[in-house]
Amino acid sequence: MSSKGYKETEIGLIPEGWKLKAFSDIVDIIGGGTPKTTMEEYWEGEIPWLSVVDFNNEFRTVNETEKSITEMGLNNSSTKILKKGELIISARGTVGAIAQLGRDMAFNQSCYGLRAMKTMTDNDFIYYLLKYSLNILKQTTHGSTFDTITKNTFDLLKVPLPPMKEQIKIASILSVLDDKIELNHRMNQTLEAIGQAIFRHWFVHFEFPNSEGQPYRSSGGEMVDSELGEIPKGWKIKPLDKIANYLNGLALQKYPPEDDEYLPVVKIRELKQGIAKQTDKTSRHIPEEYIIDDGDIIFSWSGSLEVVIWGEGKGALNQHLFKVSSEQFPKWFYYYQTLRFLPSFRQTAADKATTMGHIKRQHLTESLVSVPNKEVLSIADMVLKPIIEQIINNKIQSRCLKSLRDSLLPKLMSGKIRVYTPEEATVK
Repeated sequence: MSSKGYKETEIGLIPEGWKLKAFSDIVDIIGGGTPKTTMEEYWEGEIPWLSVVDFNNEFRTVNETEKSITEMGLNNSSTKILKKGELIISARGTVGAIAQLGRDMAFNQSCYGLRAMKTMTDNDFIYYLLKYSLNILKQTTHGSTFDTITKNTFDLLKVPLPPMKEQIKIASILSVLDDKIELNHRMNQTLEAIGQAIFRHWFVHFEFPNSEGQPYRSSGGEMVDSELGEIPKGWKIKPLDKIANYLNGLALQKYPPEDDEYLPVVKIRELKQGIAKQTDKTSRHIPEEYIIDDGDIIFSWSGSLEVVIWGEGKGALNQHLFKVSSEQFPKWFYYYQTLRFLPSFRQTAADKATTMGHIKRQHLTESLVSVPNKEVLSIADMVLKPIIEQIINNKIQSRCLKSLRDSLLPKLMSGKIRVYTPEEATVK
């Protein structure tokens, strides 16, 4: 069975002129390794050393690693160097995380390095081809305790292969979207750093501009004693839970979706990875205050403690999460104040002798903050509010770009949407 311009294959219809190949026929598959951990001279060198924790995320490119090795460690182990632009895929445990290297790196034995055979394909296209084929790949994994990818897996994986010019155009279209997503992420990291630096300068070190535009404290601004030490005259001390409302989430398994209309359940996983196919669903008819939306501040107080600005659209607030809000203070104020205490909250949770560390509401009450007068708050709002708004806008834009990318990927890779060079388009 075929359709005009397409031919039938074992993976379904693909365009005429495309080939069906075993994945192992178009890439070199490279095994990794780990230098002996007991040999100190093998570690903390200049060579980045990849493991899945470094690239198990939503981004295409991996640039940094938690660990590094020395030249001696490289030469005395089975690990190998992958070049910038080549690919890494996790093969055991967390299976199928994929990234493209932003620099030369070594890698461990739980991963495979992939290098495109340049006579047939290129690394950019292989990245997207593998993303497209990932569900098939997972179905062919082996092992009972852990899913595992072996070299034989790549022999079993059959993939469609367009002509080289079309490969390059497909990868170029998808790369533009991924590049903008990663740029937004880097922009937000910079904005976060700027916002926190300004906040600390003004509200921790009390160097906000005085009436003459000079740093308040170092220019002789009047200070008074308080429970936190000296603070500017006219400022007050309040506990964290008095500058904002910390609304705890619901046990949402009690609110199953009633039909095709549902809300995604936001748990700690979603704070880190966003909404995904495996995200749980709940009824849209939960109390309104437990519905979260773009720009809300979410604080996970149990397990992995995080404070994030939400940007994944409407969702439902699960238990173990706070939605933080205030009718009195601006978003940036209670966001940065909560972030300030995150290290101490994490330490408190780590010190608890339980399977899942957490904090209690009393820890919010015990966390005191200095509250400025309305004049300083108003001046700061003109500086810090636009930073928070830009972070939110970048997150929303990235979410839309991801949706577009994820929609285009299977259509481009299967040939349902074709791309042509200008000469080909004229002929068509």
